[in-house]
Amino acid sequence: MKIFAKCLVLMCGAILGFVSFSFSQTTKNVDYPVGYRLWAHVKSVAVAPPAPNLRNHGIHHIYANQLAMQGYKTGHFPDGSIIVFDLRKTQTNNGVTKEVSRSFIDVMQKDSKHFEKTGGWGFEEFLGDNTDRTLSIEQKTTCFNCHASQKEKGFVFSIFQE
Repeated sequence: MKIFAKCLVLMCGAILGFVSFSFSQTTKNVDYPVGYRLWAHVKSVAVAPPAPNLRNHGIHHIYANQLAMQGYKTGHFPDGSIIVFDLRKTQTNNGVTKEVSRSFIDVMQKDSKHFEKTGGWGFEEFLGDNTDRTLSIEQKTTCFNCHASQKEKGFVFSIFQE
């Protein structure tokens, strides 16, 4: 029985190693979107207490590159579309609220070949002004599961504000 258990553990390890290797070979990383604040501004929303989830308090800005703008206009986001959700912390003084620092940016990048299992979209998050990727595979799956509710809209929640 001990030999069977050892063989089973070794076999499971080999299978997990193969799955991890094959997944890493077919998964592309989403890169930090350099210069995104010069892209088209889709919309902004201010979120303050008593809204739940303290992590999301601040000013939410959404930016889109030119390919993503085609998607907002046509309803079909072509490969190469990138959408950035930029959350800025705020400070209020004498009734004036201003942005003070970046909390994080979330990025969606469309690549149907590399992100086939997630509706063609790759997901990533960058904290503060850091350009290091922070999301685990499980967190990226959570992003997709939430965006799946917007499948009819190309998996995108935001609407371009003209």
